[in-house]
Order: sequence, then C-alpha cells, then structure tokens
Amino acid sequence: MTYDCAPRLRRAALAVSAASVIFSLSSPAWADLKLCNSTAGRVGVAIGYQDDTGWATEGWWNIASQTCETLLKGALPSRFVYVHAVDYDRGGEWGGKNEMCTTDKSFAIRGVQDCPKRGYKRTGFFEVDTGDAKEWTIRLTDPEGQGQQ
Repeated sequence: MTYDCAPRLRRAALAVSAASVIFSLSSPAWADLKLCNSTAGRVGVAIGYQDDTGWATEGWWNIASQTCETLLKGALPSRFVYVHAVDYDRGGEWGGKNEMCTTDKSFAIRGVQDCPKRGYKRTGFFEVDTGDAKEWTIRLTDPEGQGQQ
C-alpha cells in the first residue's frame, strides 16, 4: 500500500495536503515500512510509532530525490505511524499536530513526554493510518507546479 503526501507551499514551509492511498494487488512475502521521495530535492525523515514497549521516534534518514528507503524492516509495529520530513534543498517541512521528541542529529528516542526536559525538541508529526496492512509505502511529492523546470 502507498500513502501519497503532496505538500503545498506556504511561504517557507511545506504542509501536508490531501493524500490518497493506492492499493497494490500483489504483495511480497516480507513486510516493511518504506518512504519514497518523489520530490525534486533531498529530504530528511523522522518517524514515530508505538510498539510493545511504548512510544519510539527515530531519525534522520536522508533520502535523495526520486529514491525510496526502507525505514522499518518486518511487520509494522502498530496501525498508526507518524512522519516528519524536512526539505533540505528548498526549505519547508511535512509535519502535523502529533508532537514527539527529535534532535538535530541521528536519534532513537523512547517516549514522547517531557521532550525539552529530557534535552530533545518537540516536533509535529503527521499521522498515517495503515489499517491492517503489514507493509506500507509513504510517498512524499512536490506541490503542483513545484519541482518542474
């Protein structure tokens, strides 16, 4: 399954717009969470999820334009996955109302409470509902008219 995220340009920031889910009729024997960068620039990606031991956030994956990266291998840890992404080349970000902990460097953080008290940033993530899927692909796209020269 694929979840498309087409951001809209808002001054210096990109925001998540309406998304469509594309269902795939064939699925491989393995299950992963993948993110495809279908934009014209490089992006940094952080994810959040809840597993058997509680909430976790991880980042940053640096994903080149027009490439995909596996963020989590194996079955999805939960129905909901949370994503925050930054456009390195043009500025802006994909974010949301679900706040979780991040840092500027690579990280793996357990828990989403008291981020500043624990030395972390509080960052907004958008929610992806994967339903009952065991694998999922999120696709970041340019807003209409952007990335086309």
